[in-house]
Amino acid sequence: MKISDKENNGLKRAYEVVISAAEVDIKVDAEILELQKTVKMPGFRPGKAPVSLLKKLHGKNLLGKVLEETVNETSAKVLEEKGDRPATQPKIEVVSFEEGKDLIYSMELEVVPDFDLPDLAKIKLERLAVRVDKKQINKAVKNIAAGQKNYIKAPKAYSSTDGDAVLIDYIGSVDGTEFEGGTAEGQQLILGSNTFIPGYEEQLVGTKAGDKKNVIVTFPEGYQTKELASKEAIFKVIVREVQKPEPCMVDDELAKRLGLPDLAGLNDAVKGQIENEHSDLSRTHIKRALLDALADAVDFEVPSNMLEMENTTIMQQIKMDEHRKLVAENPEAKPEDVDEPSDDVKGEYEAIALRRVRLGLLLSEIGSKNDIQVSQDEVTRAISAEARKYPGQEKQVFEYFQKDPNAMAQMKAPLYEEKVVDFILELAKVTEKKVSSEEMLAIIEAEDDDVAVKKSTKKKVIKKKVIKKKEASKKKVATKKPVSKNKVAAKKLGAKKKVAKK
Repeated sequence: MKISDKENNGLKRAYEVVISAAEVDIKVDAEILELQKTVKMPGFRPGKAPVSLLKKLHGKNLLGKVLEETVNETSAKVLEEKGDRPATQPKIEVVSFEEGKDLIYSMELEVVPDFDLPDLAKIKLERLAVRVDKKQINKAVKNIAAGQKNYIKAPKAYSSTDGDAVLIDYIGSVDGTEFEGGTAEGQQLILGSNTFIPGYEEQLVGTKAGDKKNVIVTFPEGYQTKELASKEAIFKVIVREVQKPEPCMVDDELAKRLGLPDLAGLNDAVKGQIENEHSDLSRTHIKRALLDALADAVDFEVPSNMLEMENTTIMQQIKMDEHRKLVAENPEAKPEDVDEPSDDVKGEYEAIALRRVRLGLLLSEIGSKNDIQVSQDEVTRAISAEARKYPGQEKQVFEYFQKDPNAMAQMKAPLYEEKVVDFILELAKVTEKKVSSEEMLAIIEAEDDDVAVKKSTKKKVIKKKVIKKKEASKKKVATKKPVSKNKVAAKKLGAKKKVAKK
């Protein structure tokens, strides 16, 4: 094998590799001898067919196999000999390959840059710690009770209002013809819940038990049943019963309804949930600070192909988000209906892409040099958690990850990232700051607002939230946690708590 350097500029490398015809012939002959052991030919006993005849009949077909194996084998040796660590898959093109002649191919690649790792022990970080008090727990439990309304039968003379429930029978028709799915008996409908067609519930406000009413509505333009879209429908409704909401008491019965033994068990479950949410927010805060510190500590060239791939991913995410917005307005909107991001928008995200790639390389290098690995058990647990999101299809989910190396890598990447982050946090100088729940939320939201201020106009800020969600996904290193995600998590602390059964 002969290797000729064609380019060595920055991170770019290019080589021409020549494999002599004699080496290729040796490989072809070895394949012929293997074929001879099993091939069956008329007039010859098994294993006795002449090599020359086999070469004449199968030589060209075997050349393709030899080409692939030779290129794979020798390209790996080229990288080893040159000491190159490719940032992405090298680009290989066969220049010349004919029977009896040298095999010549070119190989182009970009290498992982060499850079010094920052002194992780010098990184100073602050971890927010919150103590859950009884007041928070009581408030959360009351919110749970508020969401567990009982509906009791109202007196016959009672007129329904928003928030009440009505028990109804109805038959729907369009142009005098009943349609599939337009009939029901004993259907409970909570007025003001907006679960029925727009305009339907409002017409039942003020009804009493025993009332009969023709509810006239128009199906939305984008209604899922195309035959009904934009059509006017008449529903013949009989109100069987009006029901009033009754507040749920905070007691052992509430806890049992939620699958817990008693009120003390409910309080403990709520406390654990609040602590988990605090922990998640604290992790958001310290990881953001860590990634900022790492980004400030390094400055090195990144492979252009990795940067291009990251930019492409960002642009695709923007277009996907815009398509979702269009679909919300018009369910028939197609991806091609989305305008291509402008040059200004593309340029704006180059810095984000650069930061992502640089942080990804840095964390990968820290993990590699400290032998940080993700075990198969950890990956299996993560796949199991993903599979549980698709009841009844768990087997298919496992098979999908087993058959798709890229999907498996995407599952493994965030696990690896979190382990590297944990490793760094063990080395860094981390102090603990005790704060109240309100103070934590104020700190997180202030950071979010600071991020937003740096992102130009409000419209562009919204788009960056989409990109940041991608950064927190299972593919790449997150540069900063998404604003929207932090605020949603924060609101949970004062919102209704859904307690899972033990």
